[in-house]
Amino acid sequence: MQQLSFKNRIAFNYLISTALMVLFVFVIIYFIVSYSVYSEIDSDINAEAQNYLKEIEIKNNSISMIDAEEWKEKEHNTLSVNPVFVEILSKKKEILDKSPNLKNSTLQFNADHENFKNYDAILAGKSIRQRQFSILHKNRTAGYILIAMSSEDANLVLRNLNQVLWISYPIILVLLFCFARFVAGRSIIPIKNITHTASVITKENLSTRINLPHNKDELYVLVKTINDLLDRLENAIEREKQFTSDASHELRTPLTVIKGTLEVLIRKPRDHAEYEEKINYCITEVDRLDHLVDQLLLLARFENQQQMLKMENVCLNAIILDTLSRHSHVIQFKNIQVSTDFNTHYYVNSDFYLLSIIVENLISNGLKYTDNNGFLKIGITQTHDRIECAIADSGIGIPKEEVARVFDQFYRSRTNQVSETKGNGLGLSIVKRLCLLLNIDIELSSQQHVGTTVICSFPKVN
Repeated sequence: MQQLSFKNRIAFNYLISTALMVLFVFVIIYFIVSYSVYSEIDSDINAEAQNYLKEIEIKNNSISMIDAEEWKEKEHNTLSVNPVFVEILSKKKEILDKSPNLKNSTLQFNADHENFKNYDAILAGKSIRQRQFSILHKNRTAGYILIAMSSEDANLVLRNLNQVLWISYPIILVLLFCFARFVAGRSIIPIKNITHTASVITKENLSTRINLPHNKDELYVLVKTINDLLDRLENAIEREKQFTSDASHELRTPLTVIKGTLEVLIRKPRDHAEYEEKINYCITEVDRLDHLVDQLLLLARFENQQQMLKMENVCLNAIILDTLSRHSHVIQFKNIQVSTDFNTHYYVNSDFYLLSIIVENLISNGLKYTDNNGFLKIGITQTHDRIECAIADSGIGIPKEEVARVFDQFYRSRTNQVSETKGNGLGLSIVKRLCLLLNIDIELSSQQHVGTTVICSFPKVN
């Protein structure tokens, strides 16, 4: 069986639900009309029954009408739109009297029906509504009286109504399906636009966006979600392109230096000291290249969130002191005055390894860009819900207009580029990524030729 289109499925589902509702309404209408018609007849029969009970008398165990002449002259001899048929039976179910309009016909007693209960019967091939009840005398049944009225008109009304409902039902369904299909076609126009726009979006053309519908309904949310997804994809691809381009450039630089040095070295014989100098220079570049590769791998690993966090209570003081100890030779060589302000042990809930990388990068940057005889100040303070660690140096500083970009991958300030200090622009990018991963707030402020201050804010451990 061929799969229905989305528009036809919407129309079909709408048709099924509406068809059931219309059918339910039709059934309710039919039963309401039927109840109303038969209630009218039953009401008339009840009124007639009460009247005839008052006109019956019993003498010498014989049942008769109080005024026989009036009984003969009643409307039973005249043409009536809805005549009343009356029949009186003895205790043995023998006919004692009947209304003249019955002529040669008789009403049939039905022992299955109780007193004062209306039921449908047949009289001379016509439908009637009949009631029968006992005539009591001294608490004993002396006979029976049967009263009936024609229900032909009521049945005719119900038959006509039934035909109208059944004929109109399929017509209504066809009209409903056409209307539902038309409405569904207009409703899925935004979906067609989504399909068309999605078909023209390629890797080279990610800037195209789907027009938002005017009504802020579910389709509006869907289109906005898709546009947001396209924004994220475009940004991710652009970052990937930029990362690949920058990484290629950064990797090519030390390789070019090593190759050029070796080519110069083999052009002619040189003395031992010159060979040693050039080889040591190449080893330095290899170490730089190795460090760059490690940082690229680290950045890529955190980009894909493959690193599983191992959260624990970590002593921030100990990490800072261990890092300073590893850089003691740089501190002594440049004669940098390092001061720490810890009045107690501060613990934070974090990943020890990743937090060590953050502190390592921040302190090494501070020492790297601080001139000889400068200073490095590290302090930790605590508020009611946060622990803040501030690392301030007296380095070359960063221009105000470049501070916002220092966390970008491979970005190096112009001040750093003209200095003799080598770097690849990945340290602070890794720090920013790890801070996001560990829920650490980081702020950087700097003033050129004055120094830089970095503040890391940690949630307080309960």
